[in-house]
Amino acid sequence: MQLVAETCKLLGVKPEVVLRQFGEYFFEFCKHSGYDHMLRTLGGNLFEFTENLDALHGYLALSYKEMNAPSFRVERNPDGTMLLHYYSDRRGLCHIVPGIIGAVAKDFFNSDITMEIVNQLEELERTGKKEHVVFLVTQWPDVAARSSMVRCKTGRFLRTQSLQPLVNRRNAMIWIEEPLHQKRSSISFSMHRSHWETIRGLVRFGKGKLLRGFEPVYPTTLHIDLKTFCHAFPFHIVFNEQLVVHQIGVKLQRIVPGLQTMSIHLDLYFSIVHPEVTFTISSIRKFINSHFVLQTRRDMMPEAWKDRPMLQLRGQMIWMPSLDCMLYQASPLLRSLQELEERDMHISDIAPHDVTRDLILLNQQRLAEIELSNQLERKKEELRLLSQHLEEERRKTENLLYAMLPKHVANQLKEGKAVEAGEFKECTILFSDVVTFTNICSLCEPIQIVLMLNSMYLRFDRLTTVHNVYKVETIGDAYMVVGGVPIPVSSHAERVANFALGMILAAREVINPVTGGPIKIRVGLHSGPVLAGVVGEKMPRYCLFGDTVNTASRMESHGLPDKIHLSPTVYQALKNKSFVIQKRGEIEVKGKGRMTTYFLERNIGVSERQIMGLSDMETAAGQQDRQMSYQPSLHRPAFQRQHGDDLFLIPMKYEDSLSEPPPSSHRSEPQTGSAIKPQDSESYGSLHTEDQSEDGSLDQLKDTDEYDQTEVKNNMDSLDSISHVDTEEQQLITGAMETNNQSKHTRTRFCVVL
Repeated sequence: MQLVAETCKLLGVKPEVVLRQFGEYFFEFCKHSGYDHMLRTLGGNLFEFTENLDALHGYLALSYKEMNAPSFRVERNPDGTMLLHYYSDRRGLCHIVPGIIGAVAKDFFNSDITMEIVNQLEELERTGKKEHVVFLVTQWPDVAARSSMVRCKTGRFLRTQSLQPLVNRRNAMIWIEEPLHQKRSSISFSMHRSHWETIRGLVRFGKGKLLRGFEPVYPTTLHIDLKTFCHAFPFHIVFNEQLVVHQIGVKLQRIVPGLQTMSIHLDLYFSIVHPEVTFTISSIRKFINSHFVLQTRRDMMPEAWKDRPMLQLRGQMIWMPSLDCMLYQASPLLRSLQELEERDMHISDIAPHDVTRDLILLNQQRLAEIELSNQLERKKEELRLLSQHLEEERRKTENLLYAMLPKHVANQLKEGKAVEAGEFKECTILFSDVVTFTNICSLCEPIQIVLMLNSMYLRFDRLTTVHNVYKVETIGDAYMVVGGVPIPVSSHAERVANFALGMILAAREVINPVTGGPIKIRVGLHSGPVLAGVVGEKMPRYCLFGDTVNTASRMESHGLPDKIHLSPTVYQALKNKSFVIQKRGEIEVKGKGRMTTYFLERNIGVSERQIMGLSDMETAAGQQDRQMSYQPSLHRPAFQRQHGDDLFLIPMKYEDSLSEPPPSSHRSEPQTGSAIKPQDSESYGSLHTEDQSEDGSLDQLKDTDEYDQTEVKNNMDSLDSISHVDTEEQQLITGAMETNNQSKHTRTRFCVVL
């Protein structure tokens, strides 16, 4: 009603207008919802249709238990009009009825109606649905129907005295013009019935004559004995105006033995469930067109019925004026075999002609089909959950497999294919180990060593995700990584170099169980060609072979604590980038002779947080990472813990990041976090002064010989290192760095156009 009130306020119309239009729409809604055929078969005219609405609502109540439908009762008037009685528990909705009935009359019976409220009162005779509204219904054909009545195919006309509604005329005369070859004669007759009753009472034959309708013939005596009647209708009751029982069916006598007592009052044993009226003969006669549901009273039933549901009878009340008695012809209101068994009844208790038998059996079949459908739905849900669980387990298995082998190699092995070895002309290999690891092992418990290595390797594994390098294997304290394998990339040296810088930073967070301070690691890098392939059938590993591996291992073993040792090939790949490199000089390398090597100190093009895969604005992940001790939980696999941590990582971008396929060697899923824009190899010349010193650009190459040999390259696609600019531009950059050192919270970027 609040919605109706707001609609009236918005449109400026009365509530009865909105409710009437809603009634018209509701009728169309019911038709389109699949009830069209059911509604059309309720009655042959509007009176019969309205008279059977309660029966339709009673049927729908079987499926919709909570439905609280209104009740309708209709009376004929001598002038052909109808009085429609509307009962409802919801007040204020009576104006919906004219919309519904008007739409029914127009759609089903090609007629127009007018409905006006003649009475509106509080019903006292009903135990429910107290609101009682009486409508006066006047009906006549619509314009299209009237025009079809006047005109016929041969041009002859059906003449009437007036086109006013015939229902308001006491004497309506109808003429039918005969064909020309027959003798003209007019057939006229007088009627005191309504127009529509007259039309329905005529039968049209082939030659166009109208004859009167069917008239029943009754026998002079009733040819059925009393016992046969009581057995044929085992649940009928005959009672008078004082509700005194005169006759009762045999099955009902067996169920309710008290009714066998002569002159017993019916209301002592039964109560009226539907319609909700008082148990008096006047109320019953007023609603005699409705179906009646009677229910036995528990206190009057035998002792055996104390724990059973009460018996309900559903049937029709028929008034017999010659006997001043009421016949209640009923059947047990049962819907399933379960309800039949609960009342200790059998199918044989119901008369063979009673459709309740078929209703119970058909409904039982329907319930069985519903139960079967529910079982299928439950099985379907179980299969869906099982499939979901299976998919989750498959994903875990694949993640574990991809953590040990490159994805394309793992897929080939799963398909049973042989994995051929591949040659990579350019790649960069990294080796690292823990300084004084042998001494640590001799002074600590084994579990402490395991916890320390696990804490360190978890951090290193996170860095492989950030820089998209492949972790080859770990042997004891040795950690081996390669860039450019198994997916070739041009920035393999930069990726491994940044990874090495991240390793140094990550190792500072791992505690040495002997000293209590951070552990120290040695890192060595070398670039060159390798041969890669899968070795073995049980626990297969993706291994690298070639002199490049040996040289990288020598760079690690000849390195210094907390230093990144570079071979000449790595230096050549990094010297024109934004890396700060210090020349170590010539050293004797076992198996290689004398080599000029270098130390990688830092990358001035990116910040330490970017190297670690952390956003400058993301502090939670960094704090969590710092608080991580060297004793993480060992109750779950490392790759699962890594996956949870990887959600906070931001991969760095390189010059070939956009064109390369997504990495799949050790990452279970693509990263989803939104990242700030890291510096790629084309923009390493940009200044990120928060990590630079005043003379950072001049310290990039401390070897003066190499510094003198560098040349300035004017390339529009990529800017070279800032150490190659001229003096005037270098002064500009140096001044900017000095200014930034005074204000650490200011971040400035300069773009130098050569």
